[in-house]
Amino acid sequence: MKVGLDVGGTKTDAVAVDHTGRIVARVRIPTGWGADAVTRTVIDAVDALAAEGMDRAAVRSVGIGIPGQVEPGTARVVHAVNLGVDELDLAAAVGPTLGVPVRVENDVKAAALGAYALRGAGGAHPATMAYLNLGTGVAAGIVARGRLWRGAHGTAGEVGHISIDPAGPLCRCGQRGCIEALAGGGAIAERWAGAGALPVLEVFDAADAGDPAARQLRAGLARGVGAAVRVLVLTADVDVVVLGGGLTALGERLLADVAAELAESAEASPFMRSLRLGERVELLPPGSPAAALGAALVGAAGEAQNETEETLVHG
Repeated sequence: MKVGLDVGGTKTDAVAVDHTGRIVARVRIPTGWGADAVTRTVIDAVDALAAEGMDRAAVRSVGIGIPGQVEPGTARVVHAVNLGVDELDLAAAVGPTLGVPVRVENDVKAAALGAYALRGAGGAHPATMAYLNLGTGVAAGIVARGRLWRGAHGTAGEVGHISIDPAGPLCRCGQRGCIEALAGGGAIAERWAGAGALPVLEVFDAADAGDPAARQLRAGLARGVGAAVRVLVLTADVDVVVLGGGLTALGERLLADVAAELAESAEASPFMRSLRLGERVELLPPGSPAAALGAALVGAAGEAQNETEETLVHG
C-alpha cells in the first residue's frame, strides 16, 4: 500500500493505493498554515485514511506533492508561500511519526505523473504528455514514457513565465505579458473589479452578459492558455496537453475558448494547422485525484525515483 497527498493552499487531498494501482481510500481535509500546521496536516491526513479503512500496517511509503520548490534529491521544500512555509524538511518532520519512507515532489509535477497514469488506465498511455495546471498560477509538468522530464535544473514546464506580450500586464516575476499574467487565476482576480469568491467564474458570466472588461480578461485567458499549449507542443512535441487545476472547473466553457483561440491563431499558417493543436488538448475530469495519485507514485519510487517511475506508472 502506498499513500499520496496533494497539499494545497486550502485543502489536502489524500489517497491510499494498493499494489494493483487501485485507490482504496480517499479523504480531503483542510490544510493548516505554516510549517508546523502543514506537518500536522500530513499526519492527520494519513490518520484519516486509516479511519476510512486503509490498512495502516500495509503502508510502505508516503509521497507528498506540495507547492513551492523541492530541492532535488531531498524532501526539503522552500518558498511555499501559499502555505506560509519558508523552509521545511517534510521527511524529517513527519517520517518518525509515520514510520515509513517519505518523499516529496512539486505538486504540478506530481499531478503530471498522476494524470498520465489515469489517462492510461484503459491501456492507452500517450508516449508523451504535458499536464498544464491552471490555478492561481500557470505551470506544466512533462511526462515522457512514464517518467518526469525535469530539465537540467528542474524548471522544465515553467511556461507561466514566458512573456508573449512585452506591452501586456505586469507579472509577479517582474516581466510583462507573461502567460501567467494573462491566464493565472490570481492575476485575473486582481484585475477584475468583482469581489466574489469565484472571480474567474464571474468574469466568464460577465463576459457572456457583454461586459467589455470581462470580455477582455476572458480573451486574455484563452490567449495565455493557447500560447502555453503551442509552447509545449512546439518545444517538447507532446502527444497531448491535459488541462488541470482550479480554472478547469469552468469545463467546456474554457475548453471551447481555448480551441477557438488555437484555431484562430493557426488560420494563416498551414504548418500550425497541420499540428491539429485543438485535438491535442483535453480536460482532466472534475474531481480527479491526479495530484494525490502522482504523489503516491513518487513516494513508492524509492531512492532511485528517476529510474523507476516508468514501472510504477504502468502498475
